[in-house]
Amino acid sequence: MTQFHFDPTTYLENMQADIPVFDELQEETAKATEGIEARDILELGVGTGETARRVLARHPSARLMGIDESEAMLAAADVEGELAVSRLEDALPAGPFDLVVSCLAVHHLDADGKRDLFGRIAAVLRPAHRFVLADVVVPDRQEDAVTPTTPGFDRPDRLADQLEWLREAGFDAEPSWAWRDLAVVRADLRR
Repeated sequence: MTQFHFDPTTYLENMQADIPVFDELQEETAKATEGIEARDILELGVGTGETARRVLARHPSARLMGIDESEAMLAAADVEGELAVSRLEDALPAGPFDLVVSCLAVHHLDADGKRDLFGRIAAVLRPAHRFVLADVVVPDRQEDAVTPTTPGFDRPDRLADQLEWLREAGFDAEPSWAWRDLAVVRADLRR
């Protein structure tokens, strides 16, 4: 994806241009949060709040804690909640959380960073609760690699690898939606 995402004034327009199914991805991400009672939600990579608004609409009594590495994006985020400037590599808020959500942020980590993050998410999530990961992945077929990525900045991995890393971290994980090089994964933490 283009690096315009740090500019809140052009974020949505650029994401919709880069990802023709951006709105569908957002809706499928929120849909994957259904079926659990979420009182405390952590969002990793809040951006301008596109995902948070949809998730909170499905969990209207929940409290949101969100992090993003961009202060400008958080300042523009149109959501109610406690927002903090923090990177995915930093310690996560202590929780515990009923739901952790991340849309189009985790692909910035390399494979070891993703594995580490999945373990840290498991540590702040209440047992039998959920992590929803929506992101760009390396597709099985080269012709399905359609989302623009920036070498060295975007580091997508294969969906199968990420599912395995989630399982290693204690999750029962399965894709709930996929389109070419995008996937939404619903990962429930084992008891």
